[in-house]
Amino acid sequence: MRNIIIFMAMALAIAITGCNKKPASVSEETVKNFIDQTTVENVIKSLADSLGGEHQFRIERGVQQAANLWRESDGTVSDFEKFCKQNFIAGEQELEKLYVRLERNFEILNGYFHKMDVMLKEPLQLEGPEIEPVDMMFGSYNASAHLTDDFFSNKIAFITALNFPFYSLKEKTENSASWSRRDWAYARMGDRFTSRVPAEIIQNASEILTAADTYISDYNIYMGKLVNEKGEALFPADMKLITHWGLRDELKSNYAGENGLVKQQMIYSVMKRIIDQSIPQEVINKGDYTWNPVENKIFKDGAEATFTSEPDKRYEVLLNNFHAMKAIDAYNPNFPTYISRAFEGGMEIPQEDVERLFTEFVSSPGVKEVAAFISERLGRPLQPFDIWYNGFKSRGGIPEEQLTAITSKKYPTPAAFQADLSNILVKLGWEKEKAQQITSLISVDPSRGAGHAWGAEMRNDIARLRTRIGANGMDYKGYNIAVHEFGHNVEQTVTMNDVDYYMLQGVPNTAFTEAVAFLFQKRDLELLGMPNADPNKEHLMALDNFWSSYEIMGVSLVDMKVWKWMYENPGATPAQLKEAVIAAAKEVWNKYYAEVLGGNDEPILAIYSHMIDNPLYLSNYPMGHLIEFQIEQQVKGKPLAAEFDRMYTQGRLVPQVWMKGAVGSEISIQPTMNAAAEALRALK
Repeated sequence: MRNIIIFMAMALAIAITGCNKKPASVSEETVKNFIDQTTVENVIKSLADSLGGEHQFRIERGVQQAANLWRESDGTVSDFEKFCKQNFIAGEQELEKLYVRLERNFEILNGYFHKMDVMLKEPLQLEGPEIEPVDMMFGSYNASAHLTDDFFSNKIAFITALNFPFYSLKEKTENSASWSRRDWAYARMGDRFTSRVPAEIIQNASEILTAADTYISDYNIYMGKLVNEKGEALFPADMKLITHWGLRDELKSNYAGENGLVKQQMIYSVMKRIIDQSIPQEVINKGDYTWNPVENKIFKDGAEATFTSEPDKRYEVLLNNFHAMKAIDAYNPNFPTYISRAFEGGMEIPQEDVERLFTEFVSSPGVKEVAAFISERLGRPLQPFDIWYNGFKSRGGIPEEQLTAITSKKYPTPAAFQADLSNILVKLGWEKEKAQQITSLISVDPSRGAGHAWGAEMRNDIARLRTRIGANGMDYKGYNIAVHEFGHNVEQTVTMNDVDYYMLQGVPNTAFTEAVAFLFQKRDLELLGMPNADPNKEHLMALDNFWSSYEIMGVSLVDMKVWKWMYENPGATPAQLKEAVIAAAKEVWNKYYAEVLGGNDEPILAIYSHMIDNPLYLSNYPMGHLIEFQIEQQVKGKPLAAEFDRMYTQGRLVPQVWMKGAVGSEISIQPTMNAAAEALRALK
């Protein structure tokens, strides 16, 4: 499934702040400050002498911030001094007036530029005619690329940076006990201008990320064209699956039914061909040939044909992402690598802490115990693709074909799903009027790709739910994903429209929206009117969360290793990067998975599409699983809608502070591990 907030990387590129800790690897280039430190100190002293010591902190932080961003093109040193003395605001009421005006106008600009972006990308992301070169030109165009430059030219950026200090992650955490909601909003305003990235670099990053998104959205495998050594087709003739999401979900669905294990092994062979780029170009998004992925042979009219392997395109796209993000490094003094921007800045959890959390989990003794239980249930030794085992999904023994018959009839078109959204929320506990209010701001669209959720950037604008619905209606897998994406949309809509300050709209990081999406997704059968009466439901849910976390944490560890490698080897070729990615995947597999799932040097952790089209997003999934489990424990026995509103209207606080407010404790692997251990005891 493709559960993304589109182009998170662009938000990280433009405006990020957080802790002052710098990673070992920094950009070789730096942008030299035009305003010297002596001038900064003289301006600070002058303002402090005239306004009084109670403003000392804001004066020091604000003047230094403005000086770091000032360039020769903005004016002389004298102009800088004059600007600071005339525009620093000491009075509390005057400062609030400035905040209100900045907040209003940023919402207008963010909202309408976002709407333009959504509409320009529709030909790339929604079902329709074949994508033409001009569609790519418009879709990759970033209409707001010059907006930040304009804010510096007209001094809006400087008046913001001068009056609203930025706080490190450590400072935000320490001050949280005493800060009011307005203090938090002011702090987030202080996050708005902490870097100054040239417009041409932002535009380039937009083009590169759009190209990556399009590459993945159009990467489909015609499953009916796959054959075994006897030339037999095992999958339906009309089945077309996007990689990796569709392939993975089809693999999951074959734990039951005829030829299930054989189908899984064939899908696994397809995945490995994609990873090592030995896949024939002739079978990517085309159905002209039959293909034996195990032997890697293609056939036309029964005769073997020659082919050309995909020329490391997958890794060229990944490398382009790296270069686009690295080009921004020199303009981010607080976060001089994309790794630091993604974690300390975007996620607001240090990368080292995330890696430590994941490593502790995947190496825990409980993993082997759960794996042994799965092996016992399957009646065979585990194989590498059992990393996607989904037998803990308690569906009351209902076959997927039967579920698909229900969903395809209920939702034959996107419009049918759209019409049912408010009813879904009512079933989850929302009052009818509030459910209609929320869903009136959500639009369901037919997606070219696997589907995604895309929130609005201003109040009363539309959030997008993109999903795939075939000619025969929405199958169960598609329904399951659509419910997940709907969870994203509800979070996006509520945290945009119901949070008290615009600068606090949203969630601490995207792991928190993933948590809501998982919360919705696991209730998919209840929403079909098929409540799960299984007495072991809670235990199975705990094991499902545990195994899902184990799976995606390994993928995330590979993703982090790959980005560190790219920073250490910035001149690498796509071929060299391919070898490095495969080596990283094998290393993580051998260390944490081989003993549990069998196989040595298995590359399968490198199959994830988000590694290619959404830089360093993957860590949000396992964090989302951990957060979701803690939230699930919190809402147990309570009205879901009321608890959701209480937690999510906190808005964009830093993650650990948000979690304390929501569930009373910080993010931890322990609740998931404890629940899995308890589940094993009960089920055995």
